[in-house]
Amino acid sequence: MTGDRLTIALAAGGTGGHLFPAQALAETLRGRGVAVHLLTDPRGMEYAGRFPAEALHHVPSATLTLSKPAGLPAQAWTLLSGYRRARALLKDIAPAAVVGFGGYPSLPPLIAAQHLGIPTALHEQNAVMGRANRIVARGATAIATSFPKLANVSEAVHLKATMTGNPVRTTVIAARRPYRAPRADEPFSLLVFGGSQGARFFSETMPAALEQLATPARRTLTLVQQCRPEDMAAVKQKTSALGVTALLQPFFADLPERIASAHLVICRAGASTIAELGVIGRPAILVPLPHALESDQLRNAESFAAGGAGWVKPQAELDPGGLAAFITRLRCADGELAAAAAAAARQGRPDAAERLADLVLSLANQRQA
Repeated sequence: MTGDRLTIALAAGGTGGHLFPAQALAETLRGRGVAVHLLTDPRGMEYAGRFPAEALHHVPSATLTLSKPAGLPAQAWTLLSGYRRARALLKDIAPAAVVGFGGYPSLPPLIAAQHLGIPTALHEQNAVMGRANRIVARGATAIATSFPKLANVSEAVHLKATMTGNPVRTTVIAARRPYRAPRADEPFSLLVFGGSQGARFFSETMPAALEQLATPARRTLTLVQQCRPEDMAAVKQKTSALGVTALLQPFFADLPERIASAHLVICRAGASTIAELGVIGRPAILVPLPHALESDQLRNAESFAAGGAGWVKPQAELDPGGLAAFITRLRCADGELAAAAAAAARQGRPDAAERLADLVLSLANQRQA
């Protein structure tokens, strides 16, 4: 408890894919009068002043790299140090529940909470449970999922699972607006993004694909694309030579607005991306990150596409000519883009943060009772 207020501790770090859902839950919990503390790694500490919490606490963590045994002792020692730090913090904060969002930065706080008898909830963003969540799933009190089916878990874990959806930030909710597919001769907005590795692949593939579009299609196209700084000049030169109106940036701080303004999105299939596409309701060509651990992005993309919201294009099979032909087909097909946008919106869970907050508070109230 913080004063007379109920206190919830969140454990998240590593990437935005883990931190953004935690931020969305924190916003919702604070709106309900709950005190929130974040236990995180150095990446999460960079959110100081922006993450809606009473305090951010640094907890040491490390990724166990089983393929490199020589580093395991140091990694294990760091995790042990994190466990001791988290245990001391939790005794001091005295939360009614601890919520973990996957990734190794969440492990020390969750293991410490389970040893202290504090109820723990896991949130799994992907359609396949990650390694860190699997380690603590057996001792978790409850598990929240983002997809209807969760792969790579036991029946006992399934029995604890509740589908809440993947919480998105308030900026994503605010960006929602109706979708209207343009006619073939009307302006068409194409958004392309995908993190550092995705940006490199798309910077190489998109100009070649645009070159193979018919000239009238290029003239009505507006391209908004994330590019790495070292690729920017080459992509700008190629798109300009093709007569394509293009906005190129290494990072879009207003990405939810960019998604809402797009008629078609081409992107990777990270869990947060899938959640935002669904909440905003936009059709997407999904290019899962190849060689991802446990093919989590492929499973995310397949789940999204199975509902009619998009199309999965493995990177190894995506050549510029095929991509150009597919974009042309979507532009000319009567109703296909609009149908996919509607299907995406049906999959969206704009109330995911509220549903997850309900689950977490039910655990906290049970403990108090």
